[in-house]
Amino acid sequence: MFSQEILKGTIKPLIIKLINEEGKMYGYQITQKVKELSSQKIVITEGALYPALHKLVDEGILITESEWIGNRERKYYLLSESGKQTAVKKLDEIKESISMLVHLFDLKPLVYDVK
Repeated sequence: MFSQEILKGTIKPLIIKLINEEGKMYGYQITQKVKELSSQKIVITEGALYPALHKLVDEGILITESEWIGNRERKYYLLSESGKQTAVKKLDEIKESISMLVHLFDLKPLVYDVK
């Protein structure tokens, strides 16, 4: 099981990374991509995802775009122009933080067999 404490601190950078790579994503798509990439080990709940998405929108990092699928509206999240610049900075920060934690905990790099 993945630590929920660690997830809380990394959910926003994770969202930024995924949207940066995909171009635009909707909420359910983000949760499924995280499950897929983590081999089902990380499950982001709606209760954790949507407050993070809304905060990123409030911060101006993400913008939204709506599309009608049948009779349902789907809200996509995209990086804003300033968000594209912020994405690089945030992703560098998380990489540096992880490197420092590996050093502090004297961890050896783990090799994952992700298929």
